Amino acid sequence: MNLFNIISILITIVALFSYINYRFIKLPTTIGLMLISLLASLAFSALQLTGLDVRTPARAFLKTISFDQTLLHGMLSFLLFAGAMHVNLRQLAEQKWVVGTLATVGVLSSAFLVGVLSHYGFSLLGIDLPLVYCLIFGALISPTDPIAVLAILKNIGAPKSLETKIAGESLFNDGVGVVLFMVLTHVAATGDVAFSQIGLLFFEEEVGGVVFGMVLGYVAFVLMKSVDNYQVEVMISLAVVTGGYAAAMAVHTSGPIAIVVAGLFIGSLGRQWAMSDGTRGNLDMFWGLVDEILNAVLFVLIGLEVLVLTFRQEYLFAGGLAIIIVLVSRFISVAIPIGLFKFRQQFTPNAITIMTWGGLRGGISVALALSLPAGGGERELLLNVTYVVVVFSIVVQGLTIGSLIKRVDQAVSL
Repeated sequence: MNLFNIISILITIVALFSYINYRFIKLPTTIGLMLISLLASLAFSALQLTGLDVRTPARAFLKTISFDQTLLHGMLSFLLFAGAMHVNLRQLAEQKWVVGTLATVGVLSSAFLVGVLSHYGFSLLGIDLPLVYCLIFGALISPTDPIAVLAILKNIGAPKSLETKIAGESLFNDGVGVVLFMVLTHVAATGDVAFSQIGLLFFEEEVGGVVFGMVLGYVAFVLMKSVDNYQVEVMISLAVVTGGYAAAMAVHTSGPIAIVVAGLFIGSLGRQWAMSDGTRGNLDMFWGLVDEILNAVLFVLIGLEVLVLTFRQEYLFAGGLAIIIVLVSRFISVAIPIGLFKFRQQFTPNAITIMTWGGLRGGISVALALSLPAGGGERELLLNVTYVVVVFSIVVQGLTIGSLIKRVDQAVSL
């Protein structure tokens, strides 16, 4: 199947599911699309029991898409840039220490906690998973997914300071998680643990990503400032997202972090000093549309991805236990930094609870699990467990975080 046919089928499915959700179900778009996709996947599996095999061609179609490559090396840069453009840089700077700590120390501590607790928890279920693979699971599931988080934050009406913390953390912590994931998969494959190389890799990816993103954003800023034509400026932003991401990966820095930094630069300084009112409006409209379309495609793919999984009873039990472990680890990794920073600044009441429940996992975790090398039972187990956690996070946490914030606001006002 050629690329045009793949895109045609996918866009048609997304349009149909979007219509069904908007017309009949009326859930938030991302959650509604994923639920419809899940139901469609279950329906395909049920039809197979009647002798009508729809599941096999559907699985073959999904395998041609290659979810992990499509997201990590295609859609991710566009979604990160669109999200970063609408984060207020001044407000983010005010929360820089909290966001920076949560995105680094918070992710590393959560990954360690998830790994250790999963190792002992899975053993109680009779699942013998080596510690290094449990730590790999901790690395891929601990970063909050910026795509899922930003999609939900649009609709919940969180206080601005809290929204900035959640959004800022989600935009930066996936870079830390991806580097940790790369290191641990290398250790699992080779047994080689070289701490000097690990430290150098973190420096190259994280610091290099920030510096590269600043240079990228500044170059785009200068180019945009020298013209007043929204078509040209939109194309410059597209060049940043595509060429900038590819260049960052080519020089072995973090592409996601570079694009986030460039997006923050253009969305704040570029919007204020390098764009006319007409350009601002057209640029926002363009990237808003890109964001909506790609989010819709992504969450449909997450729902359909259940077709490529092989569920077993022990995997479902392990996934249920993993939900509890991930939430407990998230609570601890958020509570300690916020508890320390409370001596220096004010926090929204019940910020720890809200940030714990609002730390959504999404497509990036599934993509990383899918990128694990085939062979052995570890990949299949981790993929199934990751999928269970992600579905719970998006559906249950995503649907209830708004009401949680409202209840907290009402309790404070009383």
